[in-house]
Order: sequence, then C-alpha cells, then structure tokens
Amino acid sequence: MQKLLVCYKWVLDEQDIKIAGDLSLDTSRAKYKISDYDKNAIEEGVLLAEKHGVSVEALTFGSVAAKQSLKDALSRGLEKVYWLGDAAADQADAFVTANILAAAIRKISQYDLILCGEGSSDAYSQQTAPRLAALLGIPAITFVQQLSVADGKVTATRKLGDCTEEVAITGPAVISVLPEINKPRIPGLKQVMAAAKKPSEEIKLADLELAAEELAPKVRCVNLKGYVMDRKKVIFKEANQADNVAKLVASLAQEGLC
Repeated sequence: MQKLLVCYKWVLDEQDIKIAGDLSLDTSRAKYKISDYDKNAIEEGVLLAEKHGVSVEALTFGSVAAKQSLKDALSRGLEKVYWLGDAAADQADAFVTANILAAAIRKISQYDLILCGEGSSDAYSQQTAPRLAALLGIPAITFVQQLSVADGKVTATRKLGDCTEEVAITGPAVISVLPEINKPRIPGLKQVMAAAKKPSEEIKLADLELAAEELAPKVRCVNLKGYVMDRKKVIFKEANQADNVAKLVASLAQEGLC
C-alpha cells in the first residue's frame, strides 16, 4: 500500500438550518462544514497513512463553496486536497457525483484505497461509494466499522443489521466507513497553521471530458420542506406517579410503539 485517497463533501451545517412558517428551509445564515460522516473517512485514511508510512490525499466535488473546505481538510492530517467547484454540484445526484469523482481520480493518480463516508450529512443516499467502485472497476466494501491492512491484504468488519461480516481483499478498493469506526480528531492551532502551507489543486469540470449524459442527474429534488411532528399532547394527571407511568406504557403499547 503506497497511496490513499479520501473523498469528502462540503455541506450545509444542519444545526444552522431554520424551518420557516410555510415549512420551507431557511439556509440564509447556515455555515458549511465537512460532512460528519466524511470526517470519519478522513480520520481513518490519516490513521492508516500514519501507521503504514504512506501518503494520503483527498478529493472533493461541490459548488464554488467547496474551496472553503481546504484548510479544514488539510488540518486533519491530509497531505494534499484536489477540489472541483462547479455549479453542476447544486443539482448533482449520486450518479453525477460518482461520474465526476471517477473521472477526476483517473486524471490525478492511482490509489490503493479510496475511502468515503457511508453517506453524506445532507442527502445520505449511500450510493456514491459503490457507484464509484463500479466505474473504476474495483471492489467496494460498505458499512465498514473496523478496518486493517497487513501484507497487502485489506480486512474489514462490516455491520449488517443484527450481525457483522468480515471480508478480506487484495488490490485497490473503495471503502465506505460508518461513524463508529473512529473518533475524528479536532485540529489544534499548530495543525491549522500548518494546513495553510500544504498544497491543494483545482480540477476543472471541463478538463474531465465527460459527456452531457454523464452530467445529467437521474434524480432531481423538486421541493424540500421541513418536518413538523404533530404530537397528541396527552397528559396523565393521576396522583400516583406509578399510575401515570402505567397509563403511558399502555397508551404507547396500544399504538404499537413499545
């Protein structure tokens, strides 16, 4: 293993999104961040690079705002970030995203492992990693909660519902990791300052020579509204708290919730 790549997404911070009276989403004051799931992918890539003495780079595709992510990404231990900022990202689905990432990877280098988050914090389609692997013609291992590399073999533990599965492969692969695989580091002042000196490189969408049909989304978001839970507001007022608890449990059971 000589070279690792991490793919990440620069997304709106969901904590800053407000729901207006008509249930539309107000993102006017929302800041951006690296997708929480992708922070785990970056951390795992950096941990593997530190352990095995190999290089680790990153690739991100997004709107022009993606450039803002470079310093944060590089402060997390990456050596270099390739970024592609284009308006096409505003409507891109997993189909378009995977096509663009695959074309960019073919252009920049060959990698032994490509790591992704299991999904992104905004769409969480869980399609990009397996689509990317199919386009590159290499295996995909998804739902990974534990990962190790030894003697050229990659061993991964996959979390599948109520069981786990251990798989092993050799050669290049795309790995999508779950949040429990690690705890992402919080960059300190030294790491943030050092990030300013690390290299980044812009990739132009036009240079990837993708056909028009490869940039046409299969899925388009027509409308997006917030969800408001309509609670029944049932109050139990028995003097004996045990009776209140019993009534609550009975009510939940009647609705099939417990």
